[in-house]
Amino acid sequence: MIIFSLAVFFLLITPGPGVLSTAGIGSAFGFRSGVRYVFGLFLGTNIVAIIVVSGLSTVIFSFPIVRTICLMTSSLFFIYLAFKIILSDSKLNFLKSQDVPGILHGVVLQLINPKAYIVNLTFYSGFAFYPTNFILEIMIKIVITNLIWIPIHLIWLYAGVLFYELPLSKTTKNTVKYLMGISLILVVVLSLASL
Repeated sequence: MIIFSLAVFFLLITPGPGVLSTAGIGSAFGFRSGVRYVFGLFLGTNIVAIIVVSGLSTVIFSFPIVRTICLMTSSLFFIYLAFKIILSDSKLNFLKSQDVPGILHGVVLQLINPKAYIVNLTFYSGFAFYPTNFILEIMIKIVITNLIWIPIHLIWLYAGVLFYELPLSKTTKNTVKYLMGISLILVVVLSLASL
């Protein structure tokens, strides 16, 4: 169980679309908006866990076209979020920055996020510590995962909010927003380069 907990910690703390977008939304829109978004990510990641544990993801992703569609959809969504972050508070924002990413955005991101499926597959197919009772093991893993997942995402949100609330110059705040948005775009470029 300790090895599983460490694996969860290290897989979740590494920057991926969920935590990068969380910090970006915190830095662009503040704490309240970030909490709504994190709640959406939370719901989404648990839905993905159920999809993985039930075996449904294996059936769905056995069709190569589905994997390609999910990769393209997630790439477009990440780019959309990146531009929402970069263009927040901008007069040039054609994405309407007042339409702040919220719960639905978080759920959708997790449902189309390839890393969410890979991470959950790793969590629930490996690290067997209760092989005589699969259901109990899965329930314990879900609890452990959420107990680690929630604080990690709140820490990333807080890091983003610090930049939002600190009395920094507009140039510094914009630089942070640009870096967060560009980081999300780099995730897209890296995932497309792996094709």
